[in-house]
Amino acid sequence: MSKVADFIKVLWDTTAKTNTFGRLLKNVELISAANGKCKAEFKVDEEHLNYAGTLHGGCTSTLVDCISTYALMSYKDKGLPGVSVDLHVTFLKAAFPGDIISIDARTIKAGRSMAFLEVELTKKDDGAIIARGVHTKFIGGQ
Repeated sequence: MSKVADFIKVLWDTTAKTNTFGRLLKNVELISAANGKCKAEFKVDEEHLNYAGTLHGGCTSTLVDCISTYALMSYKDKGLPGVSVDLHVTFLKAAFPGDIISIDARTIKAGRSMAFLEVELTKKDDGAIIARGVHTKFIGGQ
């Protein structure tokens, strides 16, 4: 594991154990973070649901934001997260309590000032796509 991957793991573990919004990550297992990609798995629990009993869109959006940021941090081992400029999520299928969601993020391009990332969330058991995300980050001056 690279130094950046080790840093991401420490950051991940620390954030998930706080009383801040980052505690949403406590059910997320980081699988890998390297070469501009990040893979994770997430078990949907009752605390992640909307009133209809399905995975809340805000939770999904947070996962897109966080996992794509870790993908960017692993890009060329720079370790810098950047700042969100645009986050777009398309919701394709509901997820329910107990579902295991695979999250795959990749850095499409990172230039001098902007980075472009994509994320796909799928149900682990059947591969059904839950959501797709596109994330643009400002990385200038880093």
